[in-house]
Amino acid sequence: MNRHSPLPNRGNGGQTGDVHPLIEVPALDRLLRRQTPVVLLDVRWHLAGPPGVESYRRGHLPGAVFVDLDRDVAGPPGPGGRHPLPEPVVFEAAMRRAGVTADSLVVAYDDADAMSAARVWWSLRYFGHDRVRVLDGGFRAWTEAGLPVSTTEPDVKPGGFIAHPGRLPVLDAEGAAELATAGVLLDARAAARYRGEEEPVDPVAGHIPGARNAPTSGNVGVDGRFLPPELLRERFAQLGATDALDVGAYCGSGVTAAHEILALNLAGIPAALYVGSWSDWVTNPTNPVATGDN
Repeated sequence: MNRHSPLPNRGNGGQTGDVHPLIEVPALDRLLRRQTPVVLLDVRWHLAGPPGVESYRRGHLPGAVFVDLDRDVAGPPGPGGRHPLPEPVVFEAAMRRAGVTADSLVVAYDDADAMSAARVWWSLRYFGHDRVRVLDGGFRAWTEAGLPVSTTEPDVKPGGFIAHPGRLPVLDAEGAAELATAGVLLDARAAARYRGEEEPVDPVAGHIPGARNAPTSGNVGVDGRFLPPELLRERFAQLGATDALDVGAYCGSGVTAAHEILALNLAGIPAALYVGSWSDWVTNPTNPVATGDN
């Protein structure tokens, strides 16, 4: 992998072309009532369990297909981290099973805050499919609106999705280290993990030297919906991240950092994802580790 692949053009107001990365519950409901073809992906996932498929089976948006983040959206844990990029053929097969074709409008959702749905949004775009949106507020917003849920698994016609990897910028460890000094590298984990006060998952606590802490929880409100773009721009500007600089993001294993990429996108700031993130960084004992607030 290159130190980092080229970042998108700055100042482009986002990286999604004509497709806004979010969709609100009323807008999705209207599309479904009109029988507009939409591929719904249920990507509920919980780091410490229970398995997301259990939530899916208890109830999901009518017509939604469950996508397993660990199996379908990430490769096996190993030297590249806990959630490395999947092989293109694996991701392609998963999206085909879900019914995704070249022209499908895909809507991904999770419980509420898009922490796992954003990884699917990012992955589809990385593999060349731009017509993908995240349901803002997720399953909770849908049910709070009094809309129907289903326990029936749909009979899906396989799609013809073809994976074309490399359509979004990514970082490896060397590129992340460089960006932490030459640009802005955001650490999307909770502050205690960033400072090295606790580390519940990985064997080493701390952060990449020069990275700035921007917990993903600050991208959304208490309802799980993303903050307005102007507030996100203000938040990232306070951290030094603007569309005038090269920006990247990492987390523990590249899942919640995709949420940071989505939030940056909403703010009009192109950014690269360090997919391996901290779980990849600490596999190399020569990589330096910082603790505290700096």
